[in-house]
This record gives sequence, C-alpha cells and structure tokens, in this order.
Amino acid sequence: MAQLDPYLMFDGSCADAMRFYERTLGGTLDAMVTFGSAPPCGDGQLPAGLEHRIMHAHMLLQGRSLMASDSMPGRPYEGMKGFALALSYPEVDEARRIFDALAEGGQVTMPMQKTFWAEAFGMLTDRFGTPWMVNGGLTPT
Repeated sequence: MAQLDPYLMFDGSCADAMRFYERTLGGTLDAMVTFGSAPPCGDGQLPAGLEHRIMHAHMLLQGRSLMASDSMPGRPYEGMKGFALALSYPEVDEARRIFDALAEGGQVTMPMQKTFWAEAFGMLTDRFGTPWMVNGGLTPT
C-alpha cells in the first residue's frame, strides 16, 4: 500500500523550520543531513554556500513523515504555493495551541473559528513560508 507524505523545500531555513516543527508538533526529527556532510557525488566539489544547507531532513509525527530540504543556491526559489499541510486534533484546545504556535511570526489567513465540519478551523502561513490548515474537534459526518 502506498503512503503519501509531504516533502517541503526551503530557501536556507530548512534546519530552523524542522527544529521548530519538532518542538511545536511533538515529532521526532531523526535525520538532518547537510550537503557538506553527505558522501561526495560527481567530482566531489560543492558549490560555494551549499555545505551548510540541508540536503534532507526527516521527522516522524504519529507514524507519518514530514520531509524537507533546502533548495540549491543559484536556482530560483519561488516559495511554497498551491498546497497546505492539514493537521487535525480531536481536542479544540490542542488545535488552538498548535495554531497559535505556528502563527507566531507568520500570517493568519483565516482565524480559528467554528465551521460545519469542525468546532475550530483556521488557516495560516508560518514564518518559514509553510501554509497550514488546522482542525480541532471534527464534527462526525
């Protein structure tokens, strides 16, 4: 059976973002590989400024994976757009706590509010540019 898990691309802030998500979401960051610490490829020469950027990061969160890396220097980085990561919590208080933590330094696009599918739902883009949708207290259908 296939498993679909998100892979995020950052422009130099991957390490900070993944450490923040680990603390905020309660995940376990089990990989953070820089380009400089990876085995050499090709001619073994890294472009300047690449050695500290993240080649691959992996975090486990309740049996699912959140993966990420930094983009390659010199290539255009257009940011994250056209998607959102969705989180769902049985308890409204936990959803609000997570929403508030992710919103700090970011931009709320829809404040937490009651909807027909959840007691609380809100949307935001965090300070790292990642879009989120947070649900709390889902209404049974």
